[in-house]
Amino acid sequence: MTGAGMMDCKNALAETDGDIQAAIEIIRKKGQAVAAKREDRNAAEGCVMGGTNGNYAAIVTLKCETDFVAKNESFRALTKKILDAALAAKVSDVEALKALDLEGRTVAESITDEIGKTGEKMELGDFECIEAASVASYNHFNDKLAAIAGFNVEGLDPQVGREVCMQIASMNPVAISRNDVPQATIDQEISVAIEKTKQEQVVKAQEAALRKAGLNPNHFDSEDHIDSNITKGWITEEDAARGRQIMKEAGEAKAANLPEAMIQNIANGRLNKFFKENCLLEQAYVQDAKITVGEFLDKTVKGLVVVSFKRVNLNED
Repeated sequence: MTGAGMMDCKNALAETDGDIQAAIEIIRKKGQAVAAKREDRNAAEGCVMGGTNGNYAAIVTLKCETDFVAKNESFRALTKKILDAALAAKVSDVEALKALDLEGRTVAESITDEIGKTGEKMELGDFECIEAASVASYNHFNDKLAAIAGFNVEGLDPQVGREVCMQIASMNPVAISRNDVPQATIDQEISVAIEKTKQEQVVKAQEAALRKAGLNPNHFDSEDHIDSNITKGWITEEDAARGRQIMKEAGEAKAANLPEAMIQNIANGRLNKFFKENCLLEQAYVQDAKITVGEFLDKTVKGLVVVSFKRVNLNED
């Protein structure tokens, strides 16, 4: 009835002279005590599951301390029950999820009960949901990664939706299209691209100056290599000093006369590459790299696009 260990059940029954309901309450209180004791522990493992119900899709994450418990059937079953409850009620936030009824107990109480069985800290982690004309979901085989997506067309072929969710799980886009990328992210990418391009132009100028002086640029690509190449006898102390001076002068001269228009064009090209790699509709479609996800959707149903997506990965990408 409780899923607790046999000795825990036996001891609870002995304490209550065979009163089953009182024994159940003792076991539940034990779970509460364990939960309070483990509150400061790190719950870094767990189970991630996604699913759909009509035009609603959700991802539920139940976290625990160890992968051993995460793989336990009772823990996985609880995660599935919580997901099913979320799908049935179509809840919009984690607090509403915690309050849902789960076989006479709230979701929050059911998690505490499970803590009593395993002795590990457990908690709800990421909860995501979307509503759209059509929705789809994908659970990766290890139940650590899930993705959901919403589309603008009703009655979408489930396999099409699943493949897009697999794309989301695999390629981890940051936005649907470049128009959805936050301006702060764009500004940061442009800034990084400009600095990287400037540095590349300076290095090219330094390498050209070294070659003109009869020195191998590969011997001067870092201070550590310069020292190492002196030790190996590939360059002399005089070569090192001359090379450093040449690099300093050539670098300063180039940095003072960088072609701004060219720098901006190269940086814009790098930003465009960022969009193609990180915006879902512009990404190369994993099932056919010759087309983008957007082209795949449009070929499937004219005008079909993704309107929303969520991705939860328990592990680091």
